[in-house]
Formats: sequence, C-alpha cells, structure tokens
Amino acid sequence: MKTMRPAIMDPLTLFGLFAVTLMLVTYALEARSHWYIVAFAGACALGSAYGFLQGAWPFGLVEAIWAGVALRRWLVAKGA
Repeated sequence: MKTMRPAIMDPLTLFGLFAVTLMLVTYALEARSHWYIVAFAGACALGSAYGFLQGAWPFGLVEAIWAGVALRRWLVAKGA
C-alpha cells in the first residue's frame, strides 16, 4: 500500500494563489470605493507577474491588459 504525501505548494504557486484571491476580493468590493478599483489593477499586475514567472506568457499578457483597463476605470471613477 502506497502512502500519500500531502501536497505542498511552492512559493510561486502561493504567490499566484494570493494574486488571484486578491483579484477576486477587490473585484467584488469595487462598488464600495474607487480605491478598490485601483487595488484590483494592482492585483491584476501581480497576476500578470505570476503568469510571466511561471511561463504562461498569454496569461501574463492578458492580466497586464486587465491592469491597464482597471487603471483607466479608476481614473474615470475618481474624477466622477
């Protein structure tokens, strides 16, 4: 009988989990304040970094675009 070892996440995977969780939380809270929109942009930038670091450049590129879109939305929202 084989003994199963618990799965241990490496630091890069933990970073990716943190980035995506932060994206989810800040996106859900965007209606409360324009500061959550800029936080979402930052979380997207972290997600982009994760994508590039783990070798999934299409994911990294799309997340970088999302960060830019969110920054534009923040500029519009804070001026309103």
